[in-house]
Amino acid sequence: MENNKLLVIDGFNLLSRGYFATAYNKTAEQLSRNSHGLYTNALRVFLQKLFNLINQHQTTHLAIAWDVKREETDRRKKYEFYKASRNELPEPLIQQYETLTDILNQLGVAQLTVPPYEADDVIGSLAYKWSNETDHQCLIYSNDKDLLQLLNRQTSQVIAQKRVETVYTYKHFQEEYGIEPYQWIEVKALLGDASDNIPGVPGVGAKSALPLIQDYQSVDQLYKSLLELDSKYNRYKKKLLEGEESAKISKELVTINCAIDYFDDFDLMTLSYHLQHTQIRHLMDALELNIRLH
Repeated sequence: MENNKLLVIDGFNLLSRGYFATAYNKTAEQLSRNSHGLYTNALRVFLQKLFNLINQHQTTHLAIAWDVKREETDRRKKYEFYKASRNELPEPLIQQYETLTDILNQLGVAQLTVPPYEADDVIGSLAYKWSNETDHQCLIYSNDKDLLQLLNRQTSQVIAQKRVETVYTYKHFQEEYGIEPYQWIEVKALLGDASDNIPGVPGVGAKSALPLIQDYQSVDQLYKSLLELDSKYNRYKKKLLEGEESAKISKELVTINCAIDYFDDFDLMTLSYHLQHTQIRHLMDALELNIRLH
């Protein structure tokens, strides 16, 4: 148990990033396939990154969190507008998701899909349980900054930006934002998120959302203090007043559920994973994928 380290991967975040990076300006016919006709452009990126992460960070436990279908999530059932502007997934990406989940099963990698929850909630619940039940580190691999709310002294997020990957820690967050990670939901409640169709407070942008929470700690506290709001925020008073309901709905939507009951009796040791080079090589050869295992 000495050096255990959990790696939790946001499955669709990595797979879709790999897909769109290698499919840019290409038709489906131009994407790489193997001799069995299976698309492989995103598969290669995902699997290479997976093995690189395990080697680089010396992880001992591994889980891939997958989303359920958009229409089946608890947030979408309650708020129809949530993620309504997202496009349908391309067929070659869906095919590679199906191939990948099969390969990961064969490799014995734990994959978690827990309806009606999103991958963020699965990641949150798992990281929270790991932090509570062990003294070890947890690494979340995703470019989704909503997950910053999960950071603590044991949990960090591996974020890729401009070809450089940073292990972004609790300390990094505090230094950059001057608030606690759990207060990130308060900032996001004001800011919203156009990619997920989360409205936030119209007219309150990045320059004001963070300072407001630094000064007032939370959305609730901000609205309680609205009549005595610091004069430097006067230009936002009317916008905040008009956007109160929107801020509260947005906060609900951006708050990750870290207490999915599925994990109440979940055995974390079932996530133990060590690379089996011979088995991996055999599967990669069958897929005609050239993957480095170090």
